[in-house]
Amino acid sequence: MLSYNEIKPKTFIVLNGEPYEVLSAHVFGKQQRRPVNQTKLRNLKTGKVVEQTFRQSETAEEADIDTTTLVYIYNTPTRGGQEGEWWFHESGDPGKRIGISENIVGTQGKFLKEKTEVDGLLFNSEIIGIRIPIKMQLAVTEAPPNVRGNTAQGGTKPVTLETGAVVNVPMFVKEGDVVEVNTETGTYTQRMIR
Repeated sequence: MLSYNEIKPKTFIVLNGEPYEVLSAHVFGKQQRRPVNQTKLRNLKTGKVVEQTFRQSETAEEADIDTTTLVYIYNTPTRGGQEGEWWFHESGDPGKRIGISENIVGTQGKFLKEKTEVDGLLFNSEIIGIRIPIKMQLAVTEAPPNVRGNTAQGGTKPVTLETGAVVNVPMFVKEGDVVEVNTETGTYTQRMIR
């Protein structure tokens, strides 16, 4: 069990029988009252974000989250109101394929390329989420030409990566370059030297 002040970002807790990831936590005291921990939690099954306040006398059960290594194969996009699915196989066993719904993969999926290894998060033997590497190196497939004097936007331009994701990069990045992207923030970090 975790006491109210041990509920910190990046920890997993069980609330009302559902697994949650703590996104943010702020412990503070209201004038002459007892301290509280104001948190934002993301439901690992539905992806829904909720706010929850834990008082000094309250505790939370730590979720028992296991991980397994999965390899990304391909995805089927959302069509006609039917949710898309992302397909993975167990590391070392391509015959054991696992389909994961688009809402579990989330927005980080736009940075996945074939054969990328990810961590599958398991709660009660059910996959409830994935964690992709924080930094991914991706090739630029489309980049607009540089326009002289176009520094009003801070000297950046949007480019399309090999996975279809669009990120803003500095003006010197061109088609064919390989860039490193932070998958948590969706931002450019550096151009890779060949």
